[in-house]
Amino acid sequence: MNPLQAELHRLYLPDHPATDAQHPAGNEAGLIDAHGHVRAMVLAVAQLAGCSCVLALWQGVQDELGLPAAAMAVSGSGYQVWFSLREPVPAAQAMVFLESLRLRYLAEVAPRHVVMWPVSEASGQIQHARRVPALQADTGHWSAFVAPGLISMFADEPWLDLPPSDEAQAKLLANFESMSPAGFRQALARLRPSGAAAAPDTALAAADMTGGANAPRDAAYTFTGESTDPHRFLLAVMNDPAIEMHLRIEAAKALLPYGDGSDRR
Repeated sequence: MNPLQAELHRLYLPDHPATDAQHPAGNEAGLIDAHGHVRAMVLAVAQLAGCSCVLALWQGVQDELGLPAAAMAVSGSGYQVWFSLREPVPAAQAMVFLESLRLRYLAEVAPRHVVMWPVSEASGQIQHARRVPALQADTGHWSAFVAPGLISMFADEPWLDLPPSDEAQAKLLANFESMSPAGFRQALARLRPSGAAAAPDTALAAADMTGGANAPRDAAYTFTGESTDPHRFLLAVMNDPAIEMHLRIEAAKALLPYGDGSDRR
């Protein structure tokens, strides 16, 4: 194992990655374990949206949520923030976390310019991000981890023309740490909707709230609460008609091992 592989394993790779049989659609980066849990959570923003919003998110999760600094990368078509978990969590919980971050910090960015991994596909398979660094076959450019303070230098060209050295990438990743389980739970609690309802936002009040699947993706929420119980967070997401239906379904899947939650107060 070379230094870059060691750093990727320290931050993002599960101890027991899923096999091709478990994920026949492919899990190139080996970021999903045999139980469908992940340690890596990736949020990507297209170049068209600009890098300033990505920097604001990167700083916000540190200042407001108390999380360690995340690694950043240029993907060839935009910018990525790579969050690392010390302990793996269900992919559904990771999806809820990333969507909550999007709503909090990227509300002004059109949803079509934001991509989050892991993601649940129509087939039911969970897919994750492509590995970094990697050659982008369609352009010949390279994705690479970059120092957050230098991300603005890639505003016009979010890629590298040549492959980055493994040694340089390893040294960069050595500066980052994983979220502790307690830190992740606390961040979820701070991001979760208050109760099970959306905030009384002007745009939200005008929306048709009769069907959760038709709720606006850019709806604003009130993120408050001191509970650090991820079960209650997922329960609130599952019951919130203003949250996209696919996320409510994923939250429900994550809650299945706990039954109906009637014994948890």
